[in-house]
Amino acid sequence: MNESMEQRLERIKDRIEAACIRSGRDSSSLLLVAVSKTYPPEAVDMLARLGCRVFGESRVQEAAQKIPLCASGLDWHGIGHLQRNKAAMAVALFSRLHSIDTVRLLEKVESCAASAGRNVHACLEVNVSGESSKYGFAPDEVPGVLEVLPRLRYVQVDGLMTIAPFAQDPEDSRVHFRRLRELRDKWVREVGWPLKELSMGMSGDMEVAIEEGATMVRVGTALFGPRPKPGGSV
Repeated sequence: MNESMEQRLERIKDRIEAACIRSGRDSSSLLLVAVSKTYPPEAVDMLARLGCRVFGESRVQEAAQKIPLCASGLDWHGIGHLQRNKAAMAVALFSRLHSIDTVRLLEKVESCAASAGRNVHACLEVNVSGESSKYGFAPDEVPGVLEVLPRLRYVQVDGLMTIAPFAQDPEDSRVHFRRLRELRDKWVREVGWPLKELSMGMSGDMEVAIEEGATMVRVGTALFGPRPKPGGSV
């Protein structure tokens, strides 16, 4: 039997609650980002009526078309790789960018946010696994990036993001999530810049991410069901 969206949401909430209990955390410390890429506005509105308020989009152009058609008052995050030539659109659309992966992009977002008179939150994407197919800063690059953050006025970098390599067993992702948390703690001690947010974990491995300290999980297919056109599970 196919689950309804309400049933899928309840299942996700149960998974989050169970993972929080196992790790001695309050589930209110977790932000669920409903990844709505490729899903129509009607699906977003249905989930919004069930109480979800934060939605993530990967493609700026798709988000620009979709957001005006969705319910007002929702919080939109940019979660995909962002090209510098789309930074101005991203700043206008999103309250948070999860995937700042170069200093040049960070500087461009700051410039666009300044021009728009708009503040935006951001996470630095860290390629913990070292996969050549993934975007993100190498871990040894991050301390130098943190040194420039005090000069920013419009972009508030307050966290880190990573994507674990695809694995059938969620436990295989644990080492990568743990590594990001350990690196975050080390950088906070050494540089003194607060990085309270950890954006990590998706539909298949979110429990492991939560147990390792995630504060934001990005969940798509487990909430919305099969995507309406070919695309990877989020």
